[in-house]
Amino acid sequence: MVTHMGLVGLGKMGDNMRERLRRAGIGVTGYDPRPEVSDVGSLAELVQALPGPRRVVWVMVPAGEPTREVVSALAGLLDEGDVVIEGGNSHYPDDQERAAELAERGVGYVDVGVSGGVWGLENGYGLMCGGSDADVAFLMPVFDALRPEGPREEGFVHAGPVGAGHFAKMVHNGIEYGLMQAYAEGYEMLAAKDIVTDVHGTMRAWQRGTVVRSWLLELMVRALEDDPRFDAIDDWVADSGEGRWTVDEAIDNAVPLPVISAALFARFSSRQEESPAMKAVAALRQQFGGHATKPSAE
Repeated sequence: MVTHMGLVGLGKMGDNMRERLRRAGIGVTGYDPRPEVSDVGSLAELVQALPGPRRVVWVMVPAGEPTREVVSALAGLLDEGDVVIEGGNSHYPDDQERAAELAERGVGYVDVGVSGGVWGLENGYGLMCGGSDADVAFLMPVFDALRPEGPREEGFVHAGPVGAGHFAKMVHNGIEYGLMQAYAEGYEMLAAKDIVTDVHGTMRAWQRGTVVRSWLLELMVRALEDDPRFDAIDDWVADSGEGRWTVDEAIDNAVPLPVISAALFARFSSRQEESPAMKAVAALRQQFGGHATKPSAE
């Protein structure tokens, strides 16, 4: 039974996750390089603060080298039976390499794709995890504290062995690319024709009863309320990796993904010329994830 755990990385999501876990009665010792938000001064102090016999550390730092460095450091600090949870947006082959590294010391590894953005503190987080049955079962109190209220299977899945969680999140984010692009293009089409005099109201009216209603649509309406013509935002849109990886996997497995591929390439086009649709996509990413945008040059 996990009653206290460590959390590395207290950014936009990590800090909210620490608070949600504490509200659920799970003690959290957090570490971040920024002393103003950190509970301890180092990774070593974090590990020392955790009760045994099975210590749990959730890593919530940017994918790539930052995650690799933290996991490697933890490998030298944790003992047999301890478990590392990797909750960033890592590429799933990296999970398999890190799990093998930790297994040499008898340390478990579970990868978790986390969706919910800056709204997860109140709404809960959608969780997709990969790992052994035993490790996932041991960690269920943590997952139950973080997931949304309601049936577990509607907000949590043990998708498979190590790597499956981040593979599932990769596909999830590829779908997200396509959905955002469709809403953004719909917005641009409505705004381009002078027959529709209330674009914001039209999209707001789609929120109930229609087949296109969704949380992303609600965020689109919210973004339009803040800036009806997206005048304050540039149309430059980043891609954080998962969309590219999804398309790469589609090529490797001969799976046609025309919508997701087109949405990815549309983001590339946003870096070449002004696009109202890309302004809408940029605004949506800021709404659900707090992702950075560029101010309009106008």
